Amino acid sequence: MTNCATTGLEAYVPTAERPWDEARVQHLFRRIGFGAKPDEIEQALVAGPAATIDQLLTEASTRPDRPEPEWAYWDYDAFMAAEVDVFESYALWGQGFLKEAQQYGVREKLVLFWHNHFVTKYETYSCASHYYQYFKVLTDNAFGNFHDFVIEVTKTPAMLFFLNGFENTRQQPNENYARELFELFTLGVNNGYTEEDIVEASRALTGWNGWTSFCGAVEWAEWGYDPGDKTVFGRTGNFNYETLIDVLFEERGVLISEFICGKLYAYYVNRDPDTEVISAMAQTFRASGFQIMPVLRELFSSAHFFDAANEGVLVKSPLELLTSFMRQGDFGEFENSAGWGFWATANMGQYLGEPPDVAGWKGDRAWIDSNRLTLRWDFMDGFSWGVHNESEQTYPAFAKRLSGNSNSPEVIARAIVDYFVPRGLVTEEAYDIATDALKWEIPSNYYDTGQWNLDWDSASWQITVLLRHIGRMPEFQLN
Repeated sequence: MTNCATTGLEAYVPTAERPWDEARVQHLFRRIGFGAKPDEIEQALVAGPAATIDQLLTEASTRPDRPEPEWAYWDYDAFMAAEVDVFESYALWGQGFLKEAQQYGVREKLVLFWHNHFVTKYETYSCASHYYQYFKVLTDNAFGNFHDFVIEVTKTPAMLFFLNGFENTRQQPNENYARELFELFTLGVNNGYTEEDIVEASRALTGWNGWTSFCGAVEWAEWGYDPGDKTVFGRTGNFNYETLIDVLFEERGVLISEFICGKLYAYYVNRDPDTEVISAMAQTFRASGFQIMPVLRELFSSAHFFDAANEGVLVKSPLELLTSFMRQGDFGEFENSAGWGFWATANMGQYLGEPPDVAGWKGDRAWIDSNRLTLRWDFMDGFSWGVHNESEQTYPAFAKRLSGNSNSPEVIARAIVDYFVPRGLVTEEAYDIATDALKWEIPSNYYDTGQWNLDWDSASWQITVLLRHIGRMPEFQLN
């Protein structure tokens, strides 16, 4: 397919043809995070695009982390001594991430990108403490310097175990991490490196071999390090893991910038690349010394990002599907919603902490197949009912706000559909079907005479039926 956008990275300036309206506010919030709450839409419309984008990025990059868990640096013996379950700790920390995504969203959306870029799998190390440390590196570096990020993630225990770095010694070399460092983390497959570069780089990546206990730290061990000269990208020296990465960025900076910006573009904008825009992003990336924030700020502020051709063209991930529904509606939480969400997204193919392999989740259309589509319907049903069962006041209050407290099922159904579906529906017939879902089994005369309204006891149930209907729409699967 071809990207049909006609704009570039010039700043988006609202015009009569491209106004700063509710649809564009929602587009920004859906892509930069997990959608906008009604209050946030109103605030953004007043503030304007530049101020809104600045606020979102600033808050996301400066917000304090969750309090560190007591088990953050425990080894397995410490877990056992405290009678704390290792796996349960991992799952609960992941559920806390989902709560943050629903409450905030911007930083969490970016951390998910990096989780699917610097991939590790929990099952390979099975330590909640290693999982926490890995996610902390992703969070702390998400908006920062990519060069430093690569150095930090290289020595996390989760990565050292997942790609066998702790086994890579001068006596027994292991090339796994060196290969993925080039192929998946910085350059792209078969892009600017040779097999000999991988062999030599693996020698520079030795030394992180000091491991003494299960779930314990992995420390630098001089005995494992290869002190000889290595030749990588045509340069020779006694490189270690840090100086190797220096050489990588010095010699292959253009390729790195193009590769990372291409992935950011596919994640936030469109799977069909605009090479000119990506090249301009990459130039900004290099000019800033590989700082991530300037690239994101330029992208989200651009006319290209708000181009109509880039709206509603991505498929929601399982986490986006459920989190954006709860966040956009500002529905709060229902009993065990985070726990249910954690396992629901896992069943739909996005098991937090467990991408399928080192290449990560393929994303976009790969989220949709006959099995996963019906699971998406089922879990949207569950979440819709969960909100209704928690309080029968939530949905009517939400519908009143969107519709101006209308008593017209046509007006209410259209308002709710348009709020959750990026481009709305194509035909009036589709809106009619949605209206019929909302009307449910209430006799038509109550609508004809205007007697029915959102204060009826059946209103929350009826809106639940409508939301279940929306959850099955192909258009609802898009972002």
